[in-house]
Amino acid sequence: MTKTASVQTIAVHGGTRKDDTFGAINEPIYMTSNYRIPTDGTPVDWSGTESNIYARNRNVNQMVLQDKLCALTGAEDCAVFASGVAALAGVFVPFLNSGDHAIVSEVCYSATNLLFRKYLPEKYNIQVTFVDTTDTEAVRAAIRPNTRLIHVETPGNPTTGISDIEAISKMAHAINALVSVDATFAGPICMYPLKLGADLEIHSMTKYINGHGDSLGGCVLGRKELLAEVKEIAMVNFGGILSPFNAWLIARGLVTLPLRMAQHSNVALAVAKFLENHPAVRFVWYPGLESHPQRALAKKLMNGQYSGMIAFDIKGDEKQHQKFLDSLTLVTHAVSLGDVESLIVYYDKNSDKLPHYPKIFQEGFFRFSIGLENAEDIIADLENAFSACGIVK
Repeated sequence: MTKTASVQTIAVHGGTRKDDTFGAINEPIYMTSNYRIPTDGTPVDWSGTESNIYARNRNVNQMVLQDKLCALTGAEDCAVFASGVAALAGVFVPFLNSGDHAIVSEVCYSATNLLFRKYLPEKYNIQVTFVDTTDTEAVRAAIRPNTRLIHVETPGNPTTGISDIEAISKMAHAINALVSVDATFAGPICMYPLKLGADLEIHSMTKYINGHGDSLGGCVLGRKELLAEVKEIAMVNFGGILSPFNAWLIARGLVTLPLRMAQHSNVALAVAKFLENHPAVRFVWYPGLESHPQRALAKKLMNGQYSGMIAFDIKGDEKQHQKFLDSLTLVTHAVSLGDVESLIVYYDKNSDKLPHYPKIFQEGFFRFSIGLENAEDIIADLENAFSACGIVK
C-alpha cells in the first residue's frame, strides 16, 4: 500500500497482518488470556505492552485494531478500551493530578460531565471550569496558571456545536497544557483532530467506528510518549482492556467506515434540509446546513462530510412530542448513535442537562442519529409522524 493511498484503501488494508500459520485472509480471533514466555533468556517485562505476555497488557486482535486506527488517522500510537467511557477515563486519570485545573466543554457526553462535575473534583481535587468551547475567547479567559488539560468535545453531544480545535490547541500549547478531543460525533473520517493540533483524540468506537450496534469499545490516539502513559496506567493497571472478540468485531466494522460515513452524511444533509423547511419544526442544528451557528468553522475543520447527527425540535406540547416518537416506524427510539439504522432520543424540558445547553435547546429537543437508510424513506417516516401528532393540519 502506497503512502498516498485513499482513505477507502487504508480502511481496508491499513494495519492488516498476515496469518503465517494457516494463510487466512481475515485476521483470526485470538481467544487466549496467556501467551508463551520466551525461555531463551530474552528479558521479559511482565507488565509491558510491547510484547505478548498477558491479554490485559496486549493481545493480537487489539494490536490489529490499533494499527488500523493509526493508519486511518495518522496517529503515532493508539490504545483501545472496553468502552468509550473507559477511553475517556484513560486520558483524564493519567494526565491530571491533584490541584491541576482542567477546562471542559460545557456541552459534553453525560459520563464526561459527571466525571468532571463530581468524581474528579471530589475524589482527586481536580479544579474544573466548564465553558462553551465554541467560544474560543471564553476558553482563553478560563485559562489559569495550573491549567493542564483542555478537553473539547466537537461536534458537541448532543447539540452538534463546533469548536475551533486549531485555535484552542495553540493557546493550550502556549502554556504547556494538553488538548484532548472527543470526536465521536464526527468519527475519524469527517474530522482529524490530531492534524488540527490536538494531542489526544478520543472516540467511542461503539458508535461510528464499529457502526453495527453490536460491540462496545473506545480508543485514544496520539503521540507515542503520551500513549505509553495511557497504556501503563489505564490499560494495564486499571484493566479496561478491550476483549479480542470485540476488537475483531470493531476492526471488521472499521473496513466500511469511509463508505458508511459518506452515506450517513449525505442522508443526514437531505433529512436536515427537509426538517429545516418543515412548518412543524421549531429549529434544527446540523453542521452541513448554512444555518448552523458554526457553519463556517465546520467547513474549515470537517472534510466536506458532516456526519449523521442532527439536533432538532418540533412545535407542540409534551404529549405531541411523545406522539411523534410513538408514530415513528422506521426510526427507532434508542439512546445510542452511529448505527446502520436511524435512532432518535428525546431530551424533555425537565432534563437536568438542558441548563448546560444553548437557550434554543432548553425547551427540549431530539437527538437524531441518521442511519444508512434511503433519505426519502426516513423523510416519509418523519412526515407520517408529523401528521400523526397533529402539529400541522
